[in-house]
Amino acid sequence: MAATQNGGDEPITGINVTPLVDVTLVLLIIFMVTASYIVKESIEVDLPRAASAGENVGTTLTFVLDREGRLFLDGTPVEREAARAAIRAAVAGRHDARALIGADRSVPHGDVVGLIDLVKGEGLTRFAIQIQRDAAQGGER
Repeated sequence: MAATQNGGDEPITGINVTPLVDVTLVLLIIFMVTASYIVKESIEVDLPRAASAGENVGTTLTFVLDREGRLFLDGTPVEREAARAAIRAAVAGRHDARALIGADRSVPHGDVVGLIDLVKGEGLTRFAIQIQRDAAQGGER
């Protein structure tokens, strides 16, 4: 023990930190185990590559077209009308609303243009096209 009781009236001058360390390590283990379950699922798309990829800051809505042409909004499949409603809500609520548009490389160009037209048609004029930086180019010109 940290303190002995010789006379019974002596103050405890030492603190036993072993239980604190034990609790901390248990909490750390619990956090590490549960962290693998929290990882957000992603939609597999093969993004086109470009040598000069920019950074995305403050995107509000993320649209993705997968290989089968299905539309996803922030990771969940949606129909075009639901996407329109989400865009209207984002534009009405914020003046700095943005969209990030990504599509699989195999999606026809016309489908991507149609998605851009849908976004712009609902008043969301600030958008970016999602690409994957081409490592072979290294960003050099």
